[in-house]
Amino acid sequence: LSADALGAVKLMKEKKLLQKFMDEISQDTGRFCFMVDDTMKALELGAIENLIIWENLSVNRFELRNTSTQETSIIHLTTEQEANDNFFHDTETGVELEVVEKEEFVEWMANNYKQFGCKLEFVTDRSSEGTQFVKGFGGIGGILRWKVDFVELNNFEDQGKHDNDDDSDSDDSADEYDFDDDDFGF
Repeated sequence: LSADALGAVKLMKEKKLLQKFMDEISQDTGRFCFMVDDTMKALELGAIENLIIWENLSVNRFELRNTSTQETSIIHLTTEQEANDNFFHDTETGVELEVVEKEEFVEWMANNYKQFGCKLEFVTDRSSEGTQFVKGFGGIGGILRWKVDFVELNNFEDQGKHDNDDDSDSDDSADEYDFDDDDFGF
């Protein structure tokens, strides 16, 4: 009987947490993230207050090394994505990337979440809220401390990659900030 009561309390706590997550989304506060990529970006910013992960999330964390440049990178793949060989080759050179380490993402996060300054909450799919979180939001997300504009963040990161590819030392300051005089009515 006490195990049933404890399970019911845990389920109610989970439903309350997921309802808070859904409220942030429905109110369009910008204080939420979901899916692995955006959640990892928010973690790196220190923006996540409550990290929410489905206990059965089937994502693996790979540390990869480019054997020609020795550069390492981290990627997160579902078991379906792991079958795609393209993830294990350098996009520019085609060089095969060496798998340095493979670890279950859930396990890695359980061991490392404290370094991101957040609380970690595992959820199930036993409630309608849990099922919606898993199916609609990828089984991972977070309630943020402040608003993060992921579209703008992705654009900024893409621009940074583009800028790093351009080694020219142009003195054209208009290009530096991507403004034209027309933008200001000149």
